[in-house]
Amino acid sequence: MKYISTRGQVAPIGFIDAILMGLANDGGLLVPEHLPQLSEETLRQWQELTYPELALEVFSLFVNDEIPRADLKKLVDDSYGTFRHEEVTPVHKLDDKRYILELFHGPTFAFKDVALQFLGNLYSYVSKKTNSIIHIVGATSGDTGASAIEGVRGKEGIRICILHPHQKVSEVQALQMTTVDDANVLNLAVEGTFDDCQRIIKELFADVDFKHEYHLRAINSINIARILAQTVYYFYAYFQLAKQGVDRKISFSVPTGNFGDIFAGYLAQQMGLPVHKLILATNANNILERFVNVGLYQPGEFRGTYSPSMDIQVASNFERYLYYLNGGNSDVVSTLMAQFKAEGRIIVESDALSHVQSDFSAYSVSNEACLDTLSDYYTKYNYLMDPHTACGAAAADKLAAEDDVTIILSTAHPAKFDESIRLREIRQEYPAQIQALFNKPQIRTVVSGTNEAIKDQLVKFF
Repeated sequence: MKYISTRGQVAPIGFIDAILMGLANDGGLLVPEHLPQLSEETLRQWQELTYPELALEVFSLFVNDEIPRADLKKLVDDSYGTFRHEEVTPVHKLDDKRYILELFHGPTFAFKDVALQFLGNLYSYVSKKTNSIIHIVGATSGDTGASAIEGVRGKEGIRICILHPHQKVSEVQALQMTTVDDANVLNLAVEGTFDDCQRIIKELFADVDFKHEYHLRAINSINIARILAQTVYYFYAYFQLAKQGVDRKISFSVPTGNFGDIFAGYLAQQMGLPVHKLILATNANNILERFVNVGLYQPGEFRGTYSPSMDIQVASNFERYLYYLNGGNSDVVSTLMAQFKAEGRIIVESDALSHVQSDFSAYSVSNEACLDTLSDYYTKYNYLMDPHTACGAAAADKLAAEDDVTIILSTAHPAKFDESIRLREIRQEYPAQIQALFNKPQIRTVVSGTNEAIKDQLVKFF
């Protein structure tokens, strides 16, 4: 297994080089040179595996022998041994048509832990094995930052800097990042939006000289290891329903802003998991919904919502999907991305749009509809979900076929978004780990949203 760039100007590289490169040196995103095709027999065998056992099998397809199997097993076991639930990502039944895939049982109560606990341990492993410097730079709309910091805090040979949009994440999300006092952690609160933070990160990584001089490594979902780790829970959830005797078509409804979580589901489907429908749920920042439904990818006006982790206009993983949509033609992808940079939009029509709509269904959930769904599910099922999960539930209610079973991805614990939930007069108790955050001092630096301001901070820190 080798990795290539969506823009075609990077020679095929191995797994470790791919995770160290992060953003491809030609400005594209790295993808596997081919996707493993899983037989029905393999899927039947995998159905009986625990989550760590399944993760080991999936990762083994992508790392070759660069990491000995015994070492890979230890990385997996160490990563998922930090989760509060023995199943890691348990599936909760609401009724015969609706299930919740709970992805929030990791250390920071968010789905990002599933990938970032593994990636943090992987970076530590690579640093020790290769005697290399690991300087991680990432941007967060709320959850990635805390998960990434938790994955590497205090680890020798690694430093991490996280950018988050100042005063545009939830209180708990901010506390989870800024109450960490380890010397290898720097939190930058950027005056601007998440899109500003993400743009700065991509442009820093595109500056190849600066990237190499300061040994920058990616923790965002531009790093292919993030996506590969997230494919595992699609397999696991599907297998849990199969083991329960569910014999109807199984679909997934995925709240997403950066296209990473649902792209992982797309890869699992392309590898052979017989997913019926991938339902893409957005909030009012609905660039992805417009793309699926009308073929226009064009940022609109930024809107602050009750589901702030999805307040994203430019989805960093979208380019990976463009690559597969265009049959792996890197020249076409390069042209489209150059067009996007120059004109601010991409348009697909006719056959290409039909292809998109065969891959995904999409629905944009308004702010009030998000909270209405959250409240309705709480009343109907006595199940409290966070606002992002509520967007997934609303999209499932709108788009799921009548005879489908739909698994809704629950991306965060509701305690992380209590400000929104209280608007529907629902009260909850904080888990002890979250309650403790409110008594800790915060450590962060507020900076302007310019490349120069961020570079200055990075040079001082690294």
